[in-house]
Amino acid sequence: QVQLVESGGGLVQAGGSLKLSCEASGGTFGTYTMGWFRQAPGKEREFVATISWISANTYYADSVKGRFTISRDNAKKTVYLQMTSLKPEDTAVYYCAARPGFATMRRDEYESWGQGTQVTVSS
Repeated sequence: QVQLVESGGGLVQAGGSLKLSCEASGGTFGTYTMGWFRQAPGKEREFVATISWISANTYYADSVKGRFTISRDNAKKTVYLQMTSLKPEDTAVYYCAARPGFATMRRDEYESWGQGTQVTVSS
């Protein structure tokens, strides 16, 4: 399994931007699909975005489409989540996840998880 460490969370005003990073160690990063999920207080962890290892195909939750961009740098073993036009409802702990193989939005198909980074959007 690959080990994941997120960074870049913080407090931002509505309409602002943040860029999250997730650095991987171990495993063969270039063959992993990487995903971002988030969990707000009292809610289930939900899919945000994913990027496949082949062709770097990307998929987004409808709630973030057009505002968030996922990208990866295989040389740095890092995946990013650029978040713009942030809303208070984007407030959550954001988790990075990895799985070998093709992209999926299913939380239970990811085998490695980071510890999470808090994003708080004030109104």
